[in-house]
Amino acid sequence: MSETIGYKQVCGMLNAAADQIRMNHQMLSKLDSAVGDGDHGTTILRAMEAVSKTVSENPESDLKTLLSAVAWAVMSCDGGSTGPLLGSFFMGMSDGAAGREELDCAGVAAVFDAGVTKLQKQSRAQVGDKTMMDAFLPALAALKSADSARGIKAALEQAAEAAAKGAEATQNMKAKFGRARNLGDRVLGHTDPGAVSISLILKGFSEAMEHRISGS
Repeated sequence: MSETIGYKQVCGMLNAAADQIRMNHQMLSKLDSAVGDGDHGTTILRAMEAVSKTVSENPESDLKTLLSAVAWAVMSCDGGSTGPLLGSFFMGMSDGAAGREELDCAGVAAVFDAGVTKLQKQSRAQVGDKTMMDAFLPALAALKSADSARGIKAALEQAAEAAAKGAEATQNMKAKFGRARNLGDRVLGHTDPGAVSISLILKGFSEAMEHRISGS
């Protein structure tokens, strides 16, 4: 039987992602002070606290319903573009999870792909534009190319590593979106806080797999 994850494990992934943001939100705001308004840490923390609250309020549900509720909670958060963009990602994940009670390695990649596809309808940014897409798109590519025989944990670790490398690479980029695009060369040498946030969320997803998994 192939390794799978279900509702309980996805809840654990969402909570672990929120934990990563809680631990790092001050660092994220510090990063944002160099390239933006300095409030990204507060904004992404608000969004991920909404994620945790939604998980706790939906103890008995299915993946599609859970992720849809998470998406609406995030999109309802105040604070610039973070809520709509991250919320659209979770809404896409919800669409991708329709009819699925459990996810194997390919299923995890498919649900993540659906999330990024939905996000791309809201954002024209690509790799190299110094945005959260510099973490999202490498993570998606890593998930799609992961060896399913190595399991979901290894696939998510690979995605988290790709996201972290993508976020780190934003140091050498000029911004093409948001307030940072007006700063020109002044943003060089600073990582994009949105990309770092996504890398932390992926790190949380990966670390949640330490507590594990059905079907193995």
